[in-house]
Amino acid sequence: MKLIKFLVILFIMGIEFTYAYDADDFDKWKLKFKTLALKNNISENTINLVMSNVRYLPKVIEYDRFQPEFYEDTKTYIKKRTSKQKQIKGVGFYKDNKNLINLVEDEFDIEKELLLALMGIETNFGTYVGKMDILSSLATLSYDQRRSEFFTNELITLLRLIETKKINYQTLYGSWAGAFGFFQFMPSTITNYALDYNNDNKINLKDNEDAYPSAANYLKKIGWKKNNPCFYRIELDTNIPKKYLNISAKKLHNKKKFIFFKKYIKNHKELDFVDKNMISAIITPDKDIIPNAETLNPAYIVFSNYEVILKWNRSLRFALAVCTLKNKFENEI
Repeated sequence: MKLIKFLVILFIMGIEFTYAYDADDFDKWKLKFKTLALKNNISENTINLVMSNVRYLPKVIEYDRFQPEFYEDTKTYIKKRTSKQKQIKGVGFYKDNKNLINLVEDEFDIEKELLLALMGIETNFGTYVGKMDILSSLATLSYDQRRSEFFTNELITLLRLIETKKINYQTLYGSWAGAFGFFQFMPSTITNYALDYNNDNKINLKDNEDAYPSAANYLKKIGWKKNNPCFYRIELDTNIPKKYLNISAKKLHNKKKFIFFKKYIKNHKELDFVDKNMISAIITPDKDIIPNAETLNPAYIVFSNYEVILKWNRSLRFALAVCTLKNKFENEI
């Protein structure tokens, strides 16, 4: 019991240490960042304008350390994000925006059900886009050491978007991680894939006319194939070698043709309709976060479209939830 108490104390101390910061040190970071931004051809006027009110946000670090992907089991995670209420709201949103959504599906060859699923999970169909000051969020995560390089680059990219007047910095309120708009685009995603679809000389990702086509363009450019499968739930034989089980979303390994894995899948006859030559991988998403979880349950066979969603958000559970909600919309629209 004493050992447990000691470990709890250490854990609490660790959290407090993680969230602690020195105001003078953060100001020094801002000066260093200004130098870096200038080297990246961001004007001093833009830097002074948008960075003057940037502050450290302890809540951002808390969210970063305790994301649902880190602690919710797969069943709980998917259930929360694909509820009947979510489906009803999505169908209503589709009816209100049918012309635009159908036009985007035809032009970009991306299923409307997928776009609805992503928007529903990301922002509840635009009703919750986040209230965090994105500039301060990115600055906080850049100052923090866990993923400093990534968020520093995102902050520089955002300043460049502001400098070129593609984004109005006064509208930059979104998620704790710096994502923006109805589909939660990071600055680099805005740069690479966002569209001024309605030709009003600005990119407004809190407007369906820009947000929907931008999401479709993103999905098309990163390789989504319309009408191809995303995943299927499977029952694994206990003799499957552990090397074929993916528990991390960083990079799926040991991918094989579907026919190769059939000998390890108890319910493979239910999947006889699947192209035997499709490249696939097996994921067991609960093993990495659930203490004493069964290695083989739940398990899924996943395909290239699933990996496309991983490019959108590097989370095994997020990709499963998106494709699950997409499938549910197919029966409603």
